Amino acid sequence: MSRSSAAGTSARSRKSRLGVTKVVVPGAHDMVSLLGQRDELLTIIETAFASDIHVRGNEITITGEPAENALVAHLFEELVALLERGDVLTGESVRRSLDMLRDDAPERPVDVLSLNILSNRGRTIRPKTLNQKRYVDAIDRHTIVFGIGPAGTGKTYLAMAKAVQALQAKHVNRIILTRPAVEAGERLGFLPGTLYEKIDPYLRPLYDALHDMLDPESIPRLMGSGTIEVAPLAYMRGRTLNDAFILLDEAQNTSPEQMKMFLTRLGFGSKIVVTGDITQVDLPAGTHSGLRVVREILEGVEDVHFAMLTSADVVRHRLVTDIVDAYARWDARGVEARGGPAAGPDPHRDPHQQQAHQQPRHQRQGRDVRAGR
Repeated sequence: MSRSSAAGTSARSRKSRLGVTKVVVPGAHDMVSLLGQRDELLTIIETAFASDIHVRGNEITITGEPAENALVAHLFEELVALLERGDVLTGESVRRSLDMLRDDAPERPVDVLSLNILSNRGRTIRPKTLNQKRYVDAIDRHTIVFGIGPAGTGKTYLAMAKAVQALQAKHVNRIILTRPAVEAGERLGFLPGTLYEKIDPYLRPLYDALHDMLDPESIPRLMGSGTIEVAPLAYMRGRTLNDAFILLDEAQNTSPEQMKMFLTRLGFGSKIVVTGDITQVDLPAGTHSGLRVVREILEGVEDVHFAMLTSADVVRHRLVTDIVDAYARWDARGVEARGGPAAGPDPHRDPHQQQAHQQPRHQRQGRDVRAGR
């Protein structure tokens, strides 16, 4: 058989496998809302699939492999369901929906992307990925939740939104937000200003999030009455916190002793959320990260949940996902070259190697540059 004959046979064989699927969009929906201005959303969908997608009126015809046709049809059904719930479709919501469908997750994209946590001044806070929804659901179900993941995954922001939601629903009487002031450490006294002025830079991200979620004029009043408290971790020692939503941010910069101290502040009617990124530890040399060891310590303890977020859950600029993944690959190559595990300090490793691993990031980077890496 000639090459041209074989190619023709292959093309005919593929054509015989193609199927046609039709999706009829209910007449109440504006096709521009579904397909986007100048078909920008349709273009995203067409780029993601090999199937041919043709739109005529409110009927969408999909021609291609039956399995892919079914996935395209399912995607359009989810997007229509989002419109029915009053959402405005964006390129991001289309991509997020497609990612969830391809992962064959049990949750529907419409249930994930339309879950409203908090609304303020026309802005709605909601999860944008499946892992974020599971994280939010875990906060509802468990007393202590750890949200662990890289920068930009919404672990702190969503926890803050759940705290404000709990306060507004009167499930708690106050919100307590805390962070370790690691870089200042014992040197706080050398900084100018009052104590609050010295620690303000470390707590500023928490204030910024509050301003997104509450009317700015109400924040001083709530803080003055003690309904909302923003304080460094050192202020938690010796307290028992009842009827409160307590958030510890940047927990990778706590020692195991500090983590134990914080967790044992839990009082009746309270909820704790701990967030952090174990790849960004700024502790001094020789200090273990309490966030790195707490999972091993509390594994199996009832009503404690660990929610793991990944680069796929980054909701900042799309480039942030690529940056997180690139650094993870770089770290893995470095660890492999050193012949050590990638999961952080190993209690069985040589103490000199372990101390080097735990140096602050700027010191480690300086060492790597001098080594020509």
